[in-house]
Amino acid sequence: QVQLVESGGGLVQAGGSLRLSCAASDRTFSSYVMGWFRQAPGKEREFVAAINWTGGSLYYAESVKGRFTISRDNAKNTVYLQMNSLKPEETAVYYCAAKTKSGSSYSLLTYGYWGQGTQVTVSS
Repeated sequence: QVQLVESGGGLVQAGGSLRLSCAASDRTFSSYVMGWFRQAPGKEREFVAAINWTGGSLYYAESVKGRFTISRDNAKNTVYLQMNSLKPEETAVYYCAAKTKSGSSYSLLTYGYWGQGTQVTVSS
């Protein structure tokens, strides 16, 4: 069982930046594809970004390409999401997750371990 704890959320003005972190409890972390998802009020949870275990393969939702950067530090059991040029519509709870099943890295159904989420609020 891998426990994931997100941090770094908060309130930011439109156009601002935030860096989210997700710390894993288990050193098997380095073997997992890690993903970030978000869920706005009244909406379904959606894919944001993912990274393979080496950091050599990166995946992004079209809406965040060029503005968000996912990275990982396996020595620290941590994955990051740098978010720039944030928009009010990106206000959501952001979750990190570890991929435990085969299938697309874009699909939340392939992720078996989830953090509790961190709130990101972007004011206009």
